[in-house]
Amino acid sequence: MKLLTVLMLSAGLLSPAFAAGPTVADKPVAVKAGAPVKVTSVEGITEYRLANGLRVLLFPDPSQSTMTTNIIYMVGSRHENYGETGMAHLLEHLLFKPSANFGVKKGTSSPVEVFKSLGADFNGTTWFDRTNYYATFPANEANLSTMLALEADRMVNARIAQADLWNDKAKQGEMTVVRNEFEMGESDPVSVTTDRLQAVAYDWHNYGKSTIGARSDIEHVNIDHLRAFYHRYYQPDNAVLMVAGRIDESKVLKEVAEKFGRIPKPKRVLEPTYTEEPVQDGERAVTVRRTGGTQYVAAGYHVPPSGHEDAAALRVLSRVLVDQPSGRLHKALVDTHLATKIEAITVSNLEPGYRIFGATVTKDQPLEPAQNAMLTVLEDLKANPVTDAEVARAKAAIDKDIELAQSNTARLAIALTESMAAGDWRLFFIERDRLAKVDAKAVQAAADKYFKPANRTVGRFVPTDTPDRATIPSTPDIASLVKDYHGRAAVAQGEAFDPSPANIESRTTRFTLANGMNGALLPKKTKGEVVNVALRLRTGSAEALAGKQTVGTFTANLLDYGTQLHPRQELKDAWDKLKAQVRVGGDAEGVTVRVRTTRGNLPAVMELVAEMLRKPAFADADFAEFQRATVGNTEQAIPEPMPLASNAFQRMLDPFPAGHVKHTLSLTEALAEQKAVKLDDVKAFHKEFYGADHASVVAVGDFDAAAFKAQMGKLFGDWKAARGYVRVPREFKAVNAQTMKMETPDKANSMLFAVLPLPMKDDAKIYPALLMADYMLGGGALSSRLANRIRQKEGLSYGIGSDLSVPAQDAAGMWLAYAISAPENTAKVEAALRDELTLALKDGFTEAELAEAKKGWLRAQQVNRTDDAVLASQLAAYLNYGRTMAFDQQLEERVNAVKLADVNAALREYVKPENINIVSAGDFAKVKK
Repeated sequence: MKLLTVLMLSAGLLSPAFAAGPTVADKPVAVKAGAPVKVTSVEGITEYRLANGLRVLLFPDPSQSTMTTNIIYMVGSRHENYGETGMAHLLEHLLFKPSANFGVKKGTSSPVEVFKSLGADFNGTTWFDRTNYYATFPANEANLSTMLALEADRMVNARIAQADLWNDKAKQGEMTVVRNEFEMGESDPVSVTTDRLQAVAYDWHNYGKSTIGARSDIEHVNIDHLRAFYHRYYQPDNAVLMVAGRIDESKVLKEVAEKFGRIPKPKRVLEPTYTEEPVQDGERAVTVRRTGGTQYVAAGYHVPPSGHEDAAALRVLSRVLVDQPSGRLHKALVDTHLATKIEAITVSNLEPGYRIFGATVTKDQPLEPAQNAMLTVLEDLKANPVTDAEVARAKAAIDKDIELAQSNTARLAIALTESMAAGDWRLFFIERDRLAKVDAKAVQAAADKYFKPANRTVGRFVPTDTPDRATIPSTPDIASLVKDYHGRAAVAQGEAFDPSPANIESRTTRFTLANGMNGALLPKKTKGEVVNVALRLRTGSAEALAGKQTVGTFTANLLDYGTQLHPRQELKDAWDKLKAQVRVGGDAEGVTVRVRTTRGNLPAVMELVAEMLRKPAFADADFAEFQRATVGNTEQAIPEPMPLASNAFQRMLDPFPAGHVKHTLSLTEALAEQKAVKLDDVKAFHKEFYGADHASVVAVGDFDAAAFKAQMGKLFGDWKAARGYVRVPREFKAVNAQTMKMETPDKANSMLFAVLPLPMKDDAKIYPALLMADYMLGGGALSSRLANRIRQKEGLSYGIGSDLSVPAQDAAGMWLAYAISAPENTAKVEAALRDELTLALKDGFTEAELAEAKKGWLRAQQVNRTDDAVLASQLAAYLNYGRTMAFDQQLEERVNAVKLADVNAALREYVKPENINIVSAGDFAKVKK
């Protein structure tokens, strides 16, 4: 998943038939729309219900320049029958295929084309109890009208065709895309282990089955059964529609009623699932044996459903156990070197669920000590009770996360999906209220009830005359629970902000301190008074940093492990108390600090940031822990196709000699250097290279600009590095037509990169044309030449696309295409990629393609600028480049003005198939056998 939508009516992309409302089986639905009925209103969110049963949640936020729609169907893998696992997820994929009025009828656009045209950030997800489809797009009534029309149409008019799923004659379809997604999970040892653990923990309930389904069920699903599944569950009385952002509530409600109200309430009655998991009566275990770079041990326990009152106490308990560095499991396993990483895995479930705790262990250590230590911590809580201080710390961290989530309307609209999965959207606020009341006694009681050997999976079977069983509560009466709930006061709204480059530039002021540090300030009113800060320190020169690449990376990433005045735990507690998210990362050439907090807490947060940068603790124990974790991550990456192939192509294009700060180390070289770093090296690097004389700081959001500028001068104005800073330029290396193939035994997936170095900067005259060529070829989400051919048509890859990476300061760019596939399909993927590139070069793109590409790309830029954290990082980079937002304005104008002939000429000049380098990694030897 991590790899890399429009005025439809006026453009003639919607047929007149759709204007009359959705159709079923291509027959217009003649059902009178009933007036929406208000159900409740909680903290700025109002629920309505249509006569056909559709629940509608509206939460306006005039401070947003975007709108978000999120439609949730209360169906997931829990509802699947024998032989039909993965059906809900397959259906999710097919809903991005054409529906009656979007792609089936001539002259209309498919769902993916609509999303792309709107420049939307969109996706669909499937889980145990629900499936959802969301999109965030520029706010205007026409865009929302299009999106509501699309969702109403695919609610009842998706064609769910055999040809889309699998065409046996053509040997292509979405089935193989989903199967490749399945193979991705099968290549992840941790994912496989937790899937097997949960399967062993459940005897009958579908929570024991992975949502992706069984490979055989994915391959052999019956299209008639899948279509029946769709018609049964994709209906208004089984759906919740959320619309959030800059909306006029009355207008939106009227349009929702018009578009969805015509869909009749189905006559069928949905029968509730009734399988109940019996109480577990003894320890269980499972072992997975596969290749991998690290070991993993996990322990899981049955727990109540998310709507149960114990869920809040269990949420706090998880933080008490796994938080870094205070968590009990962290102290017992990571601090003692038994493990390199600890995690907790939990989901929101309507019915009794599961909680898993896992630990990553290096390959050269015995696994039993880590397992024993983990079980001792988890099941000895009665002898070592949870303390008030631990609970207070955990609650502060959770409370911070909740408050920050509420301040982002688009993210909250999507986050409420999980509350709906648990039974009702108001559970989000009810759990928050319950958390406020949780104390150590409640947390201890939850631990005593559920964390016991007989309820555990990862042990042995032991005959017991009087088993100590954990009885899991059933789902509470959610309707009664939420009936009279009104919540707290709604979060304060922000201003309606125009995210155009011209407006951003007009609102931004810049400054330079006496020591050379510069900054940019963009104050504005935001929801929840949130502010984002990006701070970048730049360090060293090519000569001074020679041989210090790894120690510089260690230095940057150890900064947030505590200060000389506030040890690691105290620093983390301070962030939580101040409702601050602080992210630190970097390498030998500098460090970046990203901050998200609120107006009132910003001054105190920046005081701590300065303390962290200027007076880091660099404690022995923290260094040792970070080193073990870093080594463990690299060991885990070495046998995996994606990191191996990525590292290989970067080394192929690397023009720098060994020892140079920009030289790309092999994974094994990186591992050796990571093991060799000493704490004294880190301390010396910080003392020699860190200072603010070449730093940049940007603040975007709700803050006092004058006070912030003055504070930056006080905190950083006298700080200069002992060694001067000289930017290390990138260099271009011409590499043509090389092929590299690497074996990764026992991996179900392969990774392929097609790479072409380009001697270009982003101010090149031809850049906008080449940018559009790449966008149409493979850069446009799921709708592009490569995606349409390799994913949508032939079903060979789950992740396929291309990227044009052209820097601002040095003519050393790169074009690459990438694809994930099964190893037996890698050659087919490469052949299809080359074929599509050849066709594009031969015939060129069309005017229609270019028009849609421009529209989608321009709107995507607008959506990106609505994210204050992204905007802060962009402004910080521009300070370094000597740029203003005028560059974005000019680039958008240049893109808008580019001609088709220029686009086709740019592709033919720069992207030549005979020069492309191919790097792939996978279990190709197994394919030959």
